[in-house]
Amino acid sequence: MGGAVNQFKFEKSNTSPDQAWTPASQDANMKYGLATSPRLVGGTTFANKAELDQTQVKLLSQAAIESMDETRKILMKWRRQGHCLADIYLYGITESANRIGEFWCSDEIDFVNATIAFSRLHRAMHEFSPEFLSEGCTESNGLSLLIMTEPASQHGLGVFMLSEFFRQAGWRVMLATPLDIADFKRVFTSDWFDAVVLSISTERHIESVSKAVSELRKSTVNPKLKIYVGGPMTHIASHKLNWAGTSLLYTDAAQTVELVTQAAQTAPCDSTDTTPLKKSLANLEGLHHVTR
Repeated sequence: MGGAVNQFKFEKSNTSPDQAWTPASQDANMKYGLATSPRLVGGTTFANKAELDQTQVKLLSQAAIESMDETRKILMKWRRQGHCLADIYLYGITESANRIGEFWCSDEIDFVNATIAFSRLHRAMHEFSPEFLSEGCTESNGLSLLIMTEPASQHGLGVFMLSEFFRQAGWRVMLATPLDIADFKRVFTSDWFDAVVLSISTERHIESVSKAVSELRKSTVNPKLKIYVGGPMTHIASHKLNWAGTSLLYTDAAQTVELVTQAAQTAPCDSTDTTPLKKSLANLEGLHHVTR
């Protein structure tokens, strides 16, 4: 392997979206006919400071399926109403992505349109990134983090959101999607990290990743490295991820930052501890992955 890594980041912020997240304009091929929805033409109808409830989530999920412009209209309306980006990310975008996944699972939209909709939500977070990061720490906290998916993962929305919350809290973050298990090992040992968060979305690489983690945690640059495992599979088959020397994450992005930061700033835990960190039932990355 030449060591190429998709979505590889090691910076404080990302000021412009990658061209890969600029899909061509397409009509959503859906059973409920979103393309003709009058609510999404020329603006939307909201009450003043409307709560980000399921009605608002439905509007954003429909907008993401329809077009990037409509997606921006909803998000900018929420901002003008006074909703903070953290709430928009943790509830609005997360729940909208879950809803889109449900549409795909029930065959209300096809895979192509679901993927485009996810990419629009991802791109929106890229566009909000400078503003989101400016609301956090202005100085580094001196801690470094690797957030890495399973090899060849196509589920980048959740890990990108997580990386933004860590950057906002002052962490130096490397976000990586390795191409294969050799690339996974190379990235894991490429630098000093205070913590590693692994996001597992499918069962395809569980066995190879678990073996790699068992091997790598004994030879990392930081002998006190803390390793966390999260993602959709923590809710689908958590028993398969209960690896020695790691902790399971069931938390959302904000809670994950709190837990990992607190652990990094205190005495190291027993390396054999595998007690799940269960502060909520919202998972680390389970934003749009649906197994079917």
